[in-house]
Amino acid sequence: MTTPLQKLTASSARGPASVFPSRRAPECAATSARSTPTTTYCVSSGPFTPRHQHELPEGHDHQRSLKRFNVCEDCPVFDGLYEFCQTYAGASVGAAVKLNKGTYDIAINWSGGLHHAKKCEASGFCYVNDIVLAILELLKKHERVLYIDIDIHHGDGVEEAFYTTDRVMTVSFHKFGDYFPGTGHIRDIGYARGKHYAVNVPLDDGIDDESYHSLFKPIIAKVMEVFQPGAVVLQCGADSLSGDRLGCFNLSVKGHAECVRYVRSFNVPLLMLGGGGYTIRNVARCWCYETGVALGIELDNKVPEHEYSGYFGPDYNIHVAPSNMENKNSQHSLNDIRVQVLENLSQLQHVPSVQFQERPPDTEFPEADEDEEDLDERNDPGYYMEMDDSNHADTTCKSLDHIQDEKANMDVEPELMGQGSPKKVNEIVKGVEAITVAMPSSSKVFGENSVIADEQSSRKGQQEEMNRIYGEKL
Repeated sequence: MTTPLQKLTASSARGPASVFPSRRAPECAATSARSTPTTTYCVSSGPFTPRHQHELPEGHDHQRSLKRFNVCEDCPVFDGLYEFCQTYAGASVGAAVKLNKGTYDIAINWSGGLHHAKKCEASGFCYVNDIVLAILELLKKHERVLYIDIDIHHGDGVEEAFYTTDRVMTVSFHKFGDYFPGTGHIRDIGYARGKHYAVNVPLDDGIDDESYHSLFKPIIAKVMEVFQPGAVVLQCGADSLSGDRLGCFNLSVKGHAECVRYVRSFNVPLLMLGGGGYTIRNVARCWCYETGVALGIELDNKVPEHEYSGYFGPDYNIHVAPSNMENKNSQHSLNDIRVQVLENLSQLQHVPSVQFQERPPDTEFPEADEDEEDLDERNDPGYYMEMDDSNHADTTCKSLDHIQDEKANMDVEPELMGQGSPKKVNEIVKGVEAITVAMPSSSKVFGENSVIADEQSSRKGQQEEMNRIYGEKL
């Protein structure tokens, strides 16, 4: 079964592109850069279904564990959750591997971009932060990686992960105020070695193409000048488009895509990811057009006839006119934001260097299996309901039994605790523990107390190998 986005893109974009099926991320890939609490979180969200959840009595330890990791409310358990996380995270990591090998200049994973997930919890319907995993993969080859976020929501999970390093710069353009997740103040600029390497551009309702570009282009130009990244990750959340059901910006598809075009013009290896977007037909329009932009192709405005054409009526165009909503971003406020952000960037050390260190091995994905299930079959809503849950029940219970015995004790450097805002430091300590691989001043990736539930002998061997590679503090 083909989704409207897949069909529209396949019908419209003709160019020198290759399409690769996503390989599910092996469990060690999702936990290789993480410590005990996150390992437990990943394992606890494994083969666990709504049926398991409903069978648990109220107040059961496992129910409390799900709440501890925020797997509830806006991050619910659903059938196929674990495979879903493996698939979109595997696609982002796999795309980063392709870029690292130099075989492609641009890689796209529209199913990725789940930027709210934290080290130890799900958030905002984001369960595993594929962006962080992809950046960690890119850092194996590139000294510096730039992350740009044009989703209407602040990219809090990615910023938090790299808040204390100068090897990753995060730049987020987002709605700020009484709006989820409530973070991303212009004064949040990073900490310790990462000071000034977190850039936040807070915006108000109704911002249009012209106002948005008046900030985006000069800021990104300055970032590229002073940071000179080896690779760029661009999160293209489409909820910043006009008419989004949850958004409140007024960008057109062309205005949104102009950001992609501008970043592409720097000719730096580029990983494009999806993100938010709640008016589905406009999400399909946007990402289809931006696929064309990535390929250097200007698509026809008319949507080709296909089985989902009805979603794009009555005009059947890719481009939709923005609304007449009020732009609450005054020219004065935009100028103030631009001046302050550029002033912060001017304080950066140009092209920060990286210490010599052992290069971690590339992530390896298993070769395609001829007997692997058909990807279209997985799109059948009844597919996961037909799975034999009995094979997972015992493993699930064993995995979850470890949760109650573990405490999220973070290994924080003394100098970190002695500086800056205690509130901000506590947030960073809770969520980060410098999870980046092979970064100066990072904490242990696998500590003495690391535990992986259900340690079968093969998995234990993988763990020992990862400890050997990443275990020492740099």
